[in-house]
Amino acid sequence: MTLTATRPTSPPASAANAIRVCVVDDAVVVRGMVTRWVNEEDGIELVGSYRNGQVAVEKAPQDKPHVIVLDIEMPEMDGLTALPLLLKACPGVKIVMASTLTRRNAEISLKALSLGAADYVPKPETNSGVSTSSDFRRELIEKIRALGAAAAGRPQARVPFSTPPSAKPGAAAARPATAAPSPGLAPAGGAGEPIKHRSFSRIRPTALVIGSSTGGPPALAKLLGTLSSDIWKRMPVLITQHMPATFTAILAEHLTRAARIPAAEAENGEPIVPGRIYVAPGGKHMIVAGTRAAPKIRLTDDAPVHFCKPAVDPLFQSAATVWNSAVLGVVLTGMGCDGANGSVSIADAGGTILAQDKESSVVWGMPGAVAQSGASAALMTVEEIGRKINSLAMGALA
Repeated sequence: MTLTATRPTSPPASAANAIRVCVVDDAVVVRGMVTRWVNEEDGIELVGSYRNGQVAVEKAPQDKPHVIVLDIEMPEMDGLTALPLLLKACPGVKIVMASTLTRRNAEISLKALSLGAADYVPKPETNSGVSTSSDFRRELIEKIRALGAAAAGRPQARVPFSTPPSAKPGAAAARPATAAPSPGLAPAGGAGEPIKHRSFSRIRPTALVIGSSTGGPPALAKLLGTLSSDIWKRMPVLITQHMPATFTAILAEHLTRAARIPAAEAENGEPIVPGRIYVAPGGKHMIVAGTRAAPKIRLTDDAPVHFCKPAVDPLFQSAATVWNSAVLGVVLTGMGCDGANGSVSIADAGGTILAQDKESSVVWGMPGAVAQSGASAALMTVEEIGRKINSLAMGALA
């Protein structure tokens, strides 16, 4: 069996318990289209539609939204100016920035995330593109559901997890004798059931792989900023963040400043060496090829995994094949279940998986799926994960 990405179904909700949404965009066509999409969904209700940031700041507090979809480029008051005002006026609201795929808008979107926006969604360049893009509609509604549930303090829809067989391509075939014994793969998905963790690897890690999505860029910057200088001498860092092209190049620039070592979009065929951060480029899957002694990057144009490209599973599964018990994997905040199958592959190979805890995650989808799979050694805050990486990299046994 494989981990199947299916759209969670939600029972019809009354106006009293629906996820409340506002849309802020100067384009009438966009506002009308998003309004129709939201109103066609069970459990979601549009409560406000505004033509610019100024109107939103004035009216949104009365509408009490859980989620605001906020355009970047608008007259009178743009999205970046309105963002902090809306966060102050509507405590607890989750804001999704909407922008076309330009370098300028990518910069603004990442800045917005650092200022408190929960996520972003790439918008087609034309109004006609908005109306015909099924991908834009799917991604927007999925993010509204996930973030709205978090804002309302409700359980988030969980995609069912099933453990992949060891014969699956890219997965490790067996746990090596050097690895600590596993407590098993019983899922921890039931309410009130304790999460079953794996033991930490007894092998000092020589590579760090990280997967993240919603809320990931600020979490990545914080995590990399906590790592000691000794880390970079000992291991490379490979990151898959769910992002489109253009955005990943900007993300790499931001991570260079946070980590104080070079970070860049990975290039096909380049060697993987300590002291560098490799970011999966938008629109490509990044996998580890070569041998443990001479690993290298391979970029593929394979089909999306869990609707994502790049996806975390191909990176983690290939890392388990090449580095076995010497790989350390981290799954940070994000919606969906990408990374769970790959985490099982790393754990089965004898490596260690750390997942972000629910309380500190913007959305506990990806790390929650990892916890449900039984692959994680621990659930931690970003700061705790950083300290644990420092400890493990220096040879400390958990």
